[in-house]
Amino acid sequence: MKKGFKIFGIIILILIIALLIAPFIFKGSIESFIKKEINKNVNADVTWEEVDLSLIRNFPNASVALNQVSVINKTPFEGDTLFYAKTLHLKMGITQLFKNEGYSVDEVFLAESLINLKTNKQGNSNWDITKESDVVEGETNEETASSFQLNLKHYEINNSKIVFEDENAQMRFSLEELNHSGDGNFENTLFNLRTHTDTKVSFDSEGTNYLKQNFLQLDADLEIDLDKMKFSFLENEAMINQLQLRFDGFYQMNSNNAEMDLSFSTPTSDFKNFLALIPEAYASNLDGVETSGNFDVNGRVFGKLDDTHIPELDIKLNSSQASFNYPSLPKKVEDIFMDIHLSNTTGLVEDTNISIKDIRFKIDEDRFSGKLNLSQLSTNMLIDLDANGSLDLGKINQVYPMETDLDLNGKLKADINAKFDMDAIEKEHYQDIKTAGKLELTDFHYQDEELPNAYDISEAAVSFSTNNIQLQKFVMQTGSTDLSAKGKLDNLMGFMFSDLALKGRFTASSTNFDVSDFMMNTEATSTTKENESIEESTSEEAIKIPDFLDIVLDFSADRVLYDNMQLTNATGSMIIKNETAQMQDVSAELFGGSITLNGNVSTKNAQPDFAMKLGFAQIDIAQVVTEMELARALAPIATALVGKVSTNFDLSGNLTKDFSPVLNSLSGGALAEIIQAKVNPQKTPLLNQLNQNLDVIDFSKIQLDGLTTQASFNDGKINLKPFTIEVEGVDVKVNGSHNFDASMNYSLDFKIPANKFGSSLSTELAKLSGEDDSQMFVNLPVNIGGSFTKPQLQMDMQAAVKELSTKIIEEQKQNLKNQVKDEVENQIKGFLGGGEDKNEKDSTATKSDKEKVEDQVKDVLGGMFGKKKKK
Repeated sequence: MKKGFKIFGIIILILIIALLIAPFIFKGSIESFIKKEINKNVNADVTWEEVDLSLIRNFPNASVALNQVSVINKTPFEGDTLFYAKTLHLKMGITQLFKNEGYSVDEVFLAESLINLKTNKQGNSNWDITKESDVVEGETNEETASSFQLNLKHYEINNSKIVFEDENAQMRFSLEELNHSGDGNFENTLFNLRTHTDTKVSFDSEGTNYLKQNFLQLDADLEIDLDKMKFSFLENEAMINQLQLRFDGFYQMNSNNAEMDLSFSTPTSDFKNFLALIPEAYASNLDGVETSGNFDVNGRVFGKLDDTHIPELDIKLNSSQASFNYPSLPKKVEDIFMDIHLSNTTGLVEDTNISIKDIRFKIDEDRFSGKLNLSQLSTNMLIDLDANGSLDLGKINQVYPMETDLDLNGKLKADINAKFDMDAIEKEHYQDIKTAGKLELTDFHYQDEELPNAYDISEAAVSFSTNNIQLQKFVMQTGSTDLSAKGKLDNLMGFMFSDLALKGRFTASSTNFDVSDFMMNTEATSTTKENESIEESTSEEAIKIPDFLDIVLDFSADRVLYDNMQLTNATGSMIIKNETAQMQDVSAELFGGSITLNGNVSTKNAQPDFAMKLGFAQIDIAQVVTEMELARALAPIATALVGKVSTNFDLSGNLTKDFSPVLNSLSGGALAEIIQAKVNPQKTPLLNQLNQNLDVIDFSKIQLDGLTTQASFNDGKINLKPFTIEVEGVDVKVNGSHNFDASMNYSLDFKIPANKFGSSLSTELAKLSGEDDSQMFVNLPVNIGGSFTKPQLQMDMQAAVKELSTKIIEEQKQNLKNQVKDEVENQIKGFLGGGEDKNEKDSTATKSDKEKVEDQVKDVLGGMFGKKKKK
């Protein structure tokens, strides 16, 4: 006996050692086999991080695990990930390792995987990666078939995601957080498969979200006939959100089409079934909800599915005398009736109809009812709509627990019927749209955390007719802004049903309109020390001109507040279209004068831009400089002026998010006329410094009345057209430019009369020149650099001395020639006759005289500049 146990122990030990050693023996051959099969069958780049083979983990089965598996597409989806799995786990019998003809897999496990299916606009599918088989003449299909077989008995997909996208159909379907498992015997051609699925479903089509993270659970038993490719549903139960459905029938794949006959219904008629249809993201817990009445879902989907046909449909949703009441809320919804039918009797897509024959409900004494019929969905959709009743919007939060902070109040009254087709809307044949009725909204209050203020609409009334839709009345208040409007809408139905721009013309008026009341705050200003290095930003969402508007707005406002500017008696027109607001003939009183404006503002690009023609008439210089940054940037010198000015601007450039101009982007020009102005040199360093350096001129006495200046600007630079000003009888020619950063490069040319220097100095100059001092001028050029806050002056005294000296010498020479005319004539004759070069002699004399005169002029002018004014 002991010997027998000993032998048994040795055998067990050998088996354990074999189980430990075997993976190292077979791992290489299995990995080579997998690579061979992939290269033979797949046209894609398939990689994995490692292969793990174990004979112990699932003994008596072998376990093969591929970690970090990915399948990357080639052209035309090059670089796209078709498949990824953190782990792909295969189970097979140990005896499979010793076969030469291939492997048979019994179980497959897939964990944390992504299956990304895509069809592009050309109709190519990224999952079409199977290589065409190269059948050699004389070989059978069996000889060329893969030696890798999936004779499954169990499979699982855990915590995975499947996405299907069709670019041509503009459709996207996804299953997220997917857990799916199945048990059956795939070795047989006829077997039963038991499955369990739970996932979150999303579905978008042509920009419309039909399902979003809707929970789906399905327990299905299927009879599978692989010979006929027929799948019959036996005992099956599904749950969509919290709605339970039972279904049966079959789905069969034929050579040219698919055939099906599926029926489904709710196992109970409780009205909770309807509440359970609401997506989980918006639904509240149904525990404790009191309901009465019924809600039934019955449907059948049957027929063929091919390139031309879809299955026929007969789906009904019904409810009668139903009600519900959440235990935590004070009110309930009563007298609920629903009769909804989705049908298709031909199998053609265009013959699908959605009919809401009746929908009614009551909250307290408010009743609302409606009907809607949609037909010819895929061609020229026909719409027949009726809505009637009244509804207190403030009671919505009292009957259904809203998950948002939405605050609604007000009463809605509707009595509308409309009948039209989509062709009439898209072709703007509004005469073919039959509408009638009225829509009224009173005491409407809307508050949202992103809005700076609540919106209060005291009254809004819209009337419907075949010709147009009239906004009869609209009265709104938000913050300090009040607004009244009326007008005409041309295509409200096109806006509601076909994503067309809303067209119309309105007249609006306001006693006070504050632009800041419509700016949305999205982030709070950060004041923490951790963020001190980051630019502080109270982030205001960029003002965006809606792309769905195509309207003309004629407006008037007693007062308009924009930033720190106040406009009064504003009138004009605004055309809003294609994310552009065009202003026409806008006028207002501003800065003690008036303004006119024509131009446009656009938000089509990432950064808003504008092009404007502005006219200011007799505006107060001090006000415009104080309140308008653009004015300070264009004319910094204006900070020292008090008076009136008229100017015209032709501007274009970019705007900030709150519609302030980006100064360095501006281009255009300006023409300004100073009506009257006084100067205070102490208010600007430039004039103050000029006043200190030029002893003979008082810059507080500049004559600016009637002065006209012209400027052009581009790339952050303002170029002034040369102009001349007068300061106490001194003409000053101004020329140059400055930048929006206040740096400057100007030249001032002073023409100073000699009598400005006092009687003694002017007499000395007169003696030198031989002229009356009233006819004698000193031309002094001054170059100005630096900035308006820190100007740098350079007075060219040498140039002034040289010019004056040259003039005096020329005048002295002329006087000398007049006195000794004969002598000069003889000198000229001598020169022409080849005699002594008198000109050279005169030149030498003149040069000596010039130096002498320059010294005398310097002595005369030397004390003229640079001194402080005498008290």
